[in-house]
Amino acid sequence: MKNIKKTSLLIIGSGPAGYTAAIYASRANLNPILVTGNNIGGQLTKTFNIENWPGNYPKISGQKLMDNLYNHTLVFNTNIINDTIIKIINFKKSPFLLEGNLNQYICNSIIIATGSNPKYLGLDSEKKFLGKGVSSCAVCDGFFFHNKIVTVIGGGNTAIEEAIYLSKITSKIHLIHRKTFFNADKILLNKLNNLIKQKKIILHTPFILKEILGNEKGVNSINIISLINNKIINISTFGVFILIGTIPNSKLFKGKLKLDKNGYIITNNYNLNNINFTQTSIPGIFAAGDVMDKNYRQAITSAATGCIAALDAQKFLNKINN
Repeated sequence: MKNIKKTSLLIIGSGPAGYTAAIYASRANLNPILVTGNNIGGQLTKTFNIENWPGNYPKISGQKLMDNLYNHTLVFNTNIINDTIIKIINFKKSPFLLEGNLNQYICNSIIIATGSNPKYLGLDSEKKFLGKGVSSCAVCDGFFFHNKIVTVIGGGNTAIEEAIYLSKITSKIHLIHRKTFFNADKILLNKLNNLIKQKKIILHTPFILKEILGNEKGVNSINIISLINNKIINISTFGVFILIGTIPNSKLFKGKLKLDKNGYIITNNYNLNNINFTQTSIPGIFAAGDVMDKNYRQAITSAATGCIAALDAQKFLNKINN
């Protein structure tokens, strides 16, 4: 028989959204429990240098930032439990009941901050150079490739947007796409074509990434292979941005909450009124961070929605308790 943990507010996830929600909820005397999940600290722990977190100048490592956020939650005596939620027992109405590997949790409200994971190609060399030239975020890591040659893998809006962004920083971009056409918006494709004409971006279609090459210092080239004739081409590059989409960590909530076609949790931020911005399709259950944000996906925006979710949860709890 598992132990039963009772709380007014359960926070699921230990990234910027989850920790920020915990800080605000604890300061409001909601006495939340934060269940970390199996990826403590989230994606940021794999980022070596962060230069755009306000107040940490000139830079901070992702692991250090998450350690700081973790310690900040402890200042306000947040109950942090290293457990993973594996089953939803009751999501119909408050009080909600969930099961973890270690405990069962009964709560009056929930903040889901389970984040997302970038899609990768599954290459061994991709894993080898992750954080050493391989990245899934141009906004996060593009600055480190100032005036250098980089490669972008992908053909959707995100890939084209970030290739355009990188064109202002890097000396040259190789864009690798497995199809001969793009699914991106027309306005983005117009900008892309202009950059191709300027020879700022070199297009390779239909090609796929075969292998990433480098040494202890990081990436220095890649091999790509043609889908037409299997010809292999070696390209000199110092950065490889894998931009083929993200996967929100929402599988547990499928059939329990309303999700969009890509698996992102739908919240009231879809409404023009923006009342209870982070509330999901079930009153008392809120979502924050990358599990509900398919547009911005920055550490600071995740933290911001964590704050909003805590405030929304506080309003909900005040209402049911009065």
